[in-house]
Amino acid sequence: MKPFFFCLALACHTVAWAQTLTFDEHDANRAPEAIAVRFTDGIDLDGQLDELEWQNGAPAKDFWETFPSDTSRSTYPTEIYFGFDDQNLYVAAICRTPGSAFVIPSLRRDYRAGGNDNITFVFNPFRDKTNAIVFGMNPYGVNREALIYNGGESSEDFREEWDNKWRGESYIGEDYWSCELVIPFSSLRFPSGATEWFFNSYRMDTQSNTRSTWHRIPQNQTIMSLAYMGSLKFQGGAPAAQGKNIAVIPYAGGGMRKDYQADTPTDFDGDIGGDAKVGIGSGLNLDLTVNPDFSQVEVDEQVINTTRFEVFFPERRQFFLENADLFGSFGFERANPFFSRRIGVTRDTTTGEGLQNAIYFGARLSGKLNDDWRVGLLNMQAAKNSDQGLPSFNYTVAATQRRIGARSNVGGIFVNKQNFTNFSDSTERNPDFNRVAGLDFNLATRDNAWNGKTFVHRSFSQLDGGDDYTHGLNLEYRHRNWNIEYDHLYVGEEFNAEVGFVPRRGYFTSGLQAAYITYPTNPGVIQKGPVFEARLFSQPGDGLTDRNVSGGYQWRFANTSRFNTGAGYEYIFLFDDFDPSRTGATPLPGDRGYGFWRAGAEYESDSRKRVSTGLETEVGEFFNGYGYSLSGNLQYRYQPFGSIDLRFSYQYIDLPDPYASKALFLIGPRIDFTFTKSVFLTTFLQYNDQINNINVNARLQWRFAPVSDFFLVYTDNYDSLDLGVKNRAIVAKVTYWLNI
Repeated sequence: MKPFFFCLALACHTVAWAQTLTFDEHDANRAPEAIAVRFTDGIDLDGQLDELEWQNGAPAKDFWETFPSDTSRSTYPTEIYFGFDDQNLYVAAICRTPGSAFVIPSLRRDYRAGGNDNITFVFNPFRDKTNAIVFGMNPYGVNREALIYNGGESSEDFREEWDNKWRGESYIGEDYWSCELVIPFSSLRFPSGATEWFFNSYRMDTQSNTRSTWHRIPQNQTIMSLAYMGSLKFQGGAPAAQGKNIAVIPYAGGGMRKDYQADTPTDFDGDIGGDAKVGIGSGLNLDLTVNPDFSQVEVDEQVINTTRFEVFFPERRQFFLENADLFGSFGFERANPFFSRRIGVTRDTTTGEGLQNAIYFGARLSGKLNDDWRVGLLNMQAAKNSDQGLPSFNYTVAATQRRIGARSNVGGIFVNKQNFTNFSDSTERNPDFNRVAGLDFNLATRDNAWNGKTFVHRSFSQLDGGDDYTHGLNLEYRHRNWNIEYDHLYVGEEFNAEVGFVPRRGYFTSGLQAAYITYPTNPGVIQKGPVFEARLFSQPGDGLTDRNVSGGYQWRFANTSRFNTGAGYEYIFLFDDFDPSRTGATPLPGDRGYGFWRAGAEYESDSRKRVSTGLETEVGEFFNGYGYSLSGNLQYRYQPFGSIDLRFSYQYIDLPDPYASKALFLIGPRIDFTFTKSVFLTTFLQYNDQINNINVNARLQWRFAPVSDFFLVYTDNYDSLDLGVKNRAIVAKVTYWLNI
């Protein structure tokens, strides 16, 4: 009889609620509240909410639409219930739908929310509205977990690579689906005995083509913005922090590799190592690693690079992800004093090329001291590279952050790369030590209307230089009809952050971006409006060097598709010779400027469809000639088992003799197949004409227990000119998560 009474209560609530679909600004901006109640016997995890205890609390309900409009309650209700005991947090949701024709791209964990049916739960236990823990479910019972950094202001702040131990199941009923989650408190960091956490939830419903949130989020904000959080109150207070919170994650692996170009014998190897996670108090976590192996990490997506500077690829290794923003969000994206992918990488002293090398061990303490203070300390020891004559480097990073006001903070960082061995090769490319120290102030107002940052950093090394600091500032204003951002950045010629990401030095840049947003009455168009951007570059002693200005128009449609178009002018002064094709062709002469006009457009189709696409094209002048490009993807979804995503990039550079006229082509079909909710196969094929390479990477993953996996990874590289094999490897690895 329990399901009958529950459904009757839900039906009565739905009828009463449906009569109050009017917009009230004060009501919309008020933080909603929900209550979690203590459970005595846990739950039967089947996704059906059979337990009467679910009804004892106050659910999170009355969701607001955020797409296609943001001024009304959701037509199809969502209700979220909460319970807890000393070991677990229990979460359940009922999601009303107009039918059961769900869009489920695949059975793979850690799906992205857009373009499919799902619900996401966002927890902010320390109530700082800056960092959050995410759990999610879809109607087929596929789970996801993630971390949100920096207030959730952009897609880069959402990191689905994070993993942890919890369970969830779903159930599909008539015109609704429901789910239940059991989240061990040992998987969370939270203030011991707190009576309140901040919480929000967002839901995607493809059949009604709506997106909704518990706390209303305006359309000009991201749907995962942490500025808009409701209150989750624990009846009698949340449990005390877990007294014993230790997880050990050993691995064993081995493989074979052969370098066909060097014609060396096949290399067979095997290894063991592992990680450990130790909870310290209520908010700190100690990560330990010995002889880590990251062979299971997905391969980077290759790109065609016609710029003068290094391309950024994000960190994907699990060890570095928890509280990664505390270490890695200092400075700007292109003036970052600490980039964790530099750890375990040395450089060839002859060519300057990056070389991978092993990490012996590492420790990483990070998290919350209290509501206002966050701290981080990292130390890792990398192996030497005897072939290159490079020493074994130690990497140390210390970071701290102090909250100011509602959501702002001030932080400091110190980065040290040090050679402690007797061997010394203190060259310009490889000094014995390199250090960076800096201070940042991050601004985020309570209503998220103003966001910004300012910082100053300085580097220290044996190779002394006077101009060894960097400074930056940006300020963004968000209004319902306006998004305006100003920024500037100075990087000194001698600023040297060897463990950071600083692809260009010795310049000052400033820029202004503005977008005007309107919300037309046309039901097919959600938003539209013009955009403008201008940027200047100068160098000390040389004055203004580079500049660009562009304008355009953008549309966002009710069927979730987008279209943008624009044109602009760019001027680049080359101080040195430069080959934009990066193929060894005759370079363009330096010590002169090049100005050129470009125009382009981009389109993203309705991602709910089985076949979807994204296209971007650009045409016009390029340096002293012309350039044309077309890039994008074409995806076919064979629901619910996976998808084939064909990604491509074509660029044609047409320069006068004797300079390069070159067609550069990159194609990378990604085949994603999920046999079950625990067995996944990903195959990535990439043909890159710029580096004459064909890459094959296939990764089979079997999750045989919570956060415990078997990986089989096959990698092959061919010369695209003669199809000769460059190198080949196959690696097997097993990891197991053991709570002690």
